[in-house]
Amino acid sequence: MDLTVWRAFVTVCRVGSLSAAAAELHHTQSAVSRQIAGLERQLGVPLVERHARGVRPTAAGEVFRRHALATLHEADRAVRAVRDVRDGVCDRPLAIGATPSLAAGIVPEAVRGLLKQAGSIRWSLFPGLSAQLHGRVIAGDLDIAVVTDAPPGLTVDPRIEQRFLGLDEMVVVLPVGHPRTGHGPVPLRSLADQTWVEDNDGSAALLRRHAARAGISADIDLTAADLPGKLALVATGHAIALIPGVLTSALRADVTTVGLVDPPTRGIYTITPRHDAHPSAASLHDRLAAVLASDRPARAAHKPDGTGTRHLHAPAGRPPAE
Repeated sequence: MDLTVWRAFVTVCRVGSLSAAAAELHHTQSAVSRQIAGLERQLGVPLVERHARGVRPTAAGEVFRRHALATLHEADRAVRAVRDVRDGVCDRPLAIGATPSLAAGIVPEAVRGLLKQAGSIRWSLFPGLSAQLHGRVIAGDLDIAVVTDAPPGLTVDPRIEQRFLGLDEMVVVLPVGHPRTGHGPVPLRSLADQTWVEDNDGSAALLRRHAARAGISADIDLTAADLPGKLALVATGHAIALIPGVLTSALRADVTTVGLVDPPTRGIYTITPRHDAHPSAASLHDRLAAVLASDRPARAAHKPDGTGTRHLHAPAGRPPAE
């Protein structure tokens, strides 16, 4: 099959229109239509269907689109790699993925260390949930992703390499002036009467699991669309929340944190493609591990005046959260 035709099909699916795809690809609409029709004949199944606003993939088309996209990404990477060898340089951008808390916490500092070590590297950062980032690494969109094993956990996949960075202790974020401010670490049981807010199912599952171990139930009565929304609800006194310890140094000034007795933990990992690894991915992993292990950002309790009480790393032999 001709990858030019695959690219046309993927473009049609992305823009939802034959004419818009033709304009983007600098083809005629009839040429794009013939390419899609030929692909459908080869596969023996309709790949797109018309609707009021254009076209969209059929169920079979969506399956093919995902595989075609991954194949095209790999083809593009192969071309770039050959050109890099030919030119004797590596000007390939480093695409980094990270969960929202890690994107706001340890990743920027690790990248700063990498740039000091390696000089100028073009790079970009894409936040997302662990499962989403896993898929983007496989698809070739990301060279490295920093993920966690918080529920539902990490997927074992032979196409990627998974490396452990360290453990992160969760803390509770409170509005300034909350009665528990300055009284940490506290048992989770002492917060049984509080209203909680969560922004994703994984975080909520981690909180419920730890609450069940403490013999209480966590009333997650509020849901936020994302991490900033979650912190906004805490800052305005509507709820409290469980957050990663690595995030404490990046919190807004109108919230504070308190540590927990026997806090829940989550393992932090990097995942990279097993093949065609970016030359800087291994160095970034080492920088991330160093930042996570340092005593600087991750476990100082956040207070509005910038002072804080140190919280130590989890013991090295402690198993990561599931």
